[in-house]
Amino acid sequence: MEIEFGTSRRSNIGLEWEIACVDHASGELTRAAPVILAELGDESAALAEEARERGEEPAEYPQVTKEFLTNTVEIVSGPHDHVGHAVDDLTTMLARVRRVADGHGVDLMCSGTHPFSQWHQQEVTPGNARYDTLIDRTQWWGRQLMIWGVHMHVGIEERAKVLPILSGLLTFYPHFQALSASSPYWAGEDTGYASNRAMMFQQLPTAGLPPQLASWGEYERVVDDLTHVGVIDHFSELRWDLRPSPRWGTIELRFCDGLPSAAEVASLGALAQCLVEDLSCRLDAGEQLPSMQPWYVRENKWRAARYGMDAIIITNSAGDEELMTEHLGGLLDRLEPTAARLGCSAELSGVDTIIRTGASYQRQRAAAAAHGGSLKAVVGSLVRELRDGVG
Repeated sequence: MEIEFGTSRRSNIGLEWEIACVDHASGELTRAAPVILAELGDESAALAEEARERGEEPAEYPQVTKEFLTNTVEIVSGPHDHVGHAVDDLTTMLARVRRVADGHGVDLMCSGTHPFSQWHQQEVTPGNARYDTLIDRTQWWGRQLMIWGVHMHVGIEERAKVLPILSGLLTFYPHFQALSASSPYWAGEDTGYASNRAMMFQQLPTAGLPPQLASWGEYERVVDDLTHVGVIDHFSELRWDLRPSPRWGTIELRFCDGLPSAAEVASLGALAQCLVEDLSCRLDAGEQLPSMQPWYVRENKWRAARYGMDAIIITNSAGDEELMTEHLGGLLDRLEPTAARLGCSAELSGVDTIIRTGASYQRQRAAAAAHGGSLKAVVGSLVRELRDGVG
């Protein structure tokens, strides 16, 4: 099976942000997405008609789309050379969603999980064959996927670079997991994890860590084998944490928890863009990119999901270890020249802000502690962070 790899500008970036709809009064998840999307569709149609009257083609991005559950909308940016412009796309569309949601008594929030809503009370978006197949195959595990994330696409200009860069990025997997960790609660209980979402999503048969493949031909053989035995019908059904996205000519990072603020989306987007560009430059220079044994990668994923910013992570194939926050400090220093060249120094510096002020899972637990353990107060804090930023 031959899989073509699309054309994309080197190290450009596109972002996908999953947003949860919650009832203003109760803080519970609410099935508001179909109504919001219908009203936005009417508005988009009017804007498209206005564009045509001006002799312009209607813009394809940014856009808002349905997601797996009817309590969720997904905001998608266009591809941009500067991460700040991609985030501008997201915030523009978020404002449109909020205007509609406000009229229905619906608040918006983003985190890896909802602190107390129950998975069995949620509704899968009807009329989507892909979602129906997922539920039919995965049953209980699929039905309880009451989770949200941020996906980041970074452009790769040459197919031969894709898998070496992907393997190199796995070395930095725990950094993204810890910085984005925002799912300490599940169905009203503190799980003890910084990211319970990470543990849940990997239960799907085509999800979790990707295999470390040496060539594009190996990737094609994996897809061919899984298609042959009926595991998937198309390569897009491989929901690996980190995967090639052949249609768009990108590597897609899919494992970040939902991020509560636009500033955090920008910071992790800048980190992804800088790391991909750094690894691409090292390939250009003829270097062998760093990689780690699969069992080290797996252990790092667990440590970051469990301990978040307090994780002691494995930093290389020799098994050296370092506290997450200390290793991040050195990484930011190394990436600063790349960030300056890409025009995202300000966004990348936001990673240091997360280190100093706490990741979302830490802020959520602090909000609960400050309000006598109230998880409704946690939802309120997440709603405020999405609306006003962290501070």
